[in-house]
Amino acid sequence: MGKIHDRINDRLRKFIGAQPVYFVATAPEHGGHVNVSPKGYADTFSVLDDTTVAYLDLDGSGVETIAHLRQNGRITVMFCAFSGPPNIVRLYGTGRVVVPEDPEFAELIKRFGPHPGVRSVIVVDCDRIADSCGYSVPFMSFDEDRTLLDEWAQRKDTQAKRAYRAKHNRESIDGIPGLAPEETDPVVHHS
Repeated sequence: MGKIHDRINDRLRKFIGAQPVYFVATAPEHGGHVNVSPKGYADTFSVLDDTTVAYLDLDGSGVETIAHLRQNGRITVMFCAFSGPPNIVRLYGTGRVVVPEDPEFAELIKRFGPHPGVRSVIVVDCDRIADSCGYSVPFMSFDEDRTLLDEWAQRKDTQAKRAYRAKHNRESIDGIPGLAPEETDPVVHHS
């Protein structure tokens, strides 16, 4: 049924790369709300090496993941097979937020497809890589990616993005600091 892996091997890489959606879970250090976010756009996720992954963090209605990671670093990323053989892959680890001002951002951003509204890149150092059966996960078909998030970001000018981030991305729903004021300026380039 379940298996622990010491690295992200070729089979796991292939499985991860084939999934059109993945889920990110984080939680505050004490109390507060556990957050689970679905992520689309397959080109927003990258396996960096055998134990490190990264994903593109795009503008959104909240800033839970960034706030939680900056507070305690705990994160789990989950992939489910909705077609083909049943499988669930969970990547447990410590995440960090790489913002455009960080030296490694320019190199990381090259690993992803083109998307406007980039806030950061989330890098996860995996300390547990596990897969399990997924026998109860339903079959579902993938039609296509929704383009609404990219379209929303493209419609916003720099001032509108700055105002949105200042209003919605400075702290989590539990009041944990998210993006700092200097980090609410939109990236002038996108991935």
